[in-house]
Amino acid sequence: MKISFIGHGYVGLVTAAVFADLGNTVWVVGRNEQKIENLKSGKMPFFEPGLEELVKRNQTAKRLLFTTSYKEAIPESEVVFIAVGTPPKKTGEADLSSVFAAAEEIGKNLAGYTVVVTKSTVPPGTNRKVGEIVAQVKPPKAEFDIASTPEFLREGTAISDTMHPDRVVIGVESQKAQKLLVDLHKSIDGKTVLCNIETAEMIKYASNSLLSTKISFANAIAFVSERVGADAEKVLEGVGLDRRLGRAFLYPGVGYGGSCFPKDVKALIALADKVGYNFELLKMVD
Repeated sequence: MKISFIGHGYVGLVTAAVFADLGNTVWVVGRNEQKIENLKSGKMPFFEPGLEELVKRNQTAKRLLFTTSYKEAIPESEVVFIAVGTPPKKTGEADLSSVFAAAEEIGKNLAGYTVVVTKSTVPPGTNRKVGEIVAQVKPPKAEFDIASTPEFLREGTAISDTMHPDRVVIGVESQKAQKLLVDLHKSIDGKTVLCNIETAEMIKYASNSLLSTKISFANAIAFVSERVGADAEKVLEGVGLDRRLGRAFLYPGVGYGGSCFPKDVKALIALADKVGYNFELLKMVD
């Protein structure tokens, strides 16, 4: 299958390289000419175990290609993934300007039928807006569907997480698009969750926010345990051995961090405020 990724950050580059390794022809589109030239020459923009070898192997096989030109990549692509950054605004809401800018450029360069998929972490309703933008600028004969396939990879294990995820979430409402995306992911070893687009968008926020909550809960339990003479590690071990809860993320420490958890918690709080719900629990986690 011929596919494209808009964005060459952690999500875009890793996922593109994995799909290329599965036999697809994959274009990676970026705005920064120097970064694209670096990728063409085999220089990675960040370190991830196994990524450099994976990229170079598929470049040599001519399955992984890099460009700054939408016109070069999009017209022949059956699926186009938007994998650009969505940093937080001062309000906590996700800044979707890069997503919408990518959608406009994709729309202008569509030819035939294409599934436009948002892989970036975005609030419910974003993909609908992407669809509106594409529809406004696409050539008259071009056809498209929108979809959402959020990512769940972690830095340090990104390739394995992409190849063997706990789940593959596909938010889609067209049978044609669903078949194409299920076929594309058939070699990915994870349970497929088929749902509507808003559900897929919400799953990512809910997942990261719950993991952040577990970390905050573990720290709170550790704080209280120390003051009553209990062994915090043993307390959390005893809690985590309950199969309904699990041990993952039930460890005391400095709190949650990284590039995703803080911004996604803030974005979900902002989303809840927008729809009239005061998410007090998550505000305490934040």
